[in-house]
Amino acid sequence: MDYALIMAGGAGTRLWPLSREHLPKPALRLYGDKSMFEIAVERLLPLFSPEQILVVASADHNRVLHEQVPSIPEDNFIVEPEGRGTAPAIGLAAIHLQARDPDATMAVLTADHIIGKPDVFRSVIRSALAFAKDDYLVTLGIKPTWPSTAYGYIEQADLLGEKLGFKAYAAARFVEKPNAQNAQRMLSLGKYSWNSGMFIWKVGRIMEEFREQMPDLCDRLLRIAKAIGTDDYDTVLRDLWKGIAKQTIDYGIMENAKRVIVLPADMDWLDVGTWDNLKTVLDSDEKGNSKSGDVILWDSENSMVISSKRLVAGIGLENLIIVDTRDALLVCHMDRAGDVKAFVENLKELGRQDLA
Repeated sequence: MDYALIMAGGAGTRLWPLSREHLPKPALRLYGDKSMFEIAVERLLPLFSPEQILVVASADHNRVLHEQVPSIPEDNFIVEPEGRGTAPAIGLAAIHLQARDPDATMAVLTADHIIGKPDVFRSVIRSALAFAKDDYLVTLGIKPTWPSTAYGYIEQADLLGEKLGFKAYAAARFVEKPNAQNAQRMLSLGKYSWNSGMFIWKVGRIMEEFREQMPDLCDRLLRIAKAIGTDDYDTVLRDLWKGIAKQTIDYGIMENAKRVIVLPADMDWLDVGTWDNLKTVLDSDEKGNSKSGDVILWDSENSMVISSKRLVAGIGLENLIIVDTRDALLVCHMDRAGDVKAFVENLKELGRQDLA
């Protein structure tokens, strides 16, 4: 059977002070009246039933997310004891799926991406599931529309085939976030996709790669798997998880894996990773200002102001991000939006974990 795994474990510190350790980014209602997690689930429902949707996150985050979408069975929320990166999280979900259905195929998806063309998204997922049945590791590529330095890239090699209207290319290599010159070069070459961080594969196939490329992690996962369904599971998971090294699925598996293909698609995709990214989604006035909540702006331009509780008045603002919450206020130049994560780390070092 086919399953969807929603990765919802990220802290989302780049969207502080709205996103906190107790309130993850996927649970935020950043635009409209639904959270990003609710939107992600609705996007999947025509393809997967609630019983076929799994979620991996911390215990606290899972509680919040299950309250938002109670139709997903509680047993489908897999607890990650502590963030160790995408590779361990995906591996943990894989062993749970393998215990349910050894022949399962899983689509690894995210809860914090905006997809403006959900029909295209579902169509490419169908195609990817079909390719995965042939023992490929499938990654979804996004056709780049500008020379972004915020995303990783995937180089496309030979055309390997087409299923359900989407072409699959051998993935030649994964490229880290480039500088502006390299980003422009890759865009002009026309054989690179943005790395969406979404993957589709057979559970057994990805476990083979874990065994070959991350043997220590695989050994720990298999020991955890033996405890699934027993009274000792929580203890075994907690004890073994402490020794797992942090690693992403890209570095840990995909860069050196066999039979990796990329399916490029134009699905109007955006990774809402920073405040300046979010601004591109919100409606703007004639001067480029975006706002949410009780906000009044005078003589201001290219600024974004979000108020959670009270009136925020801005006069003469230019290229500013202002986010006002009950217990914290962020004022940040638009060009420094990428520094919010580092600021939150500094906040913890200052002993202000209560606000992180």
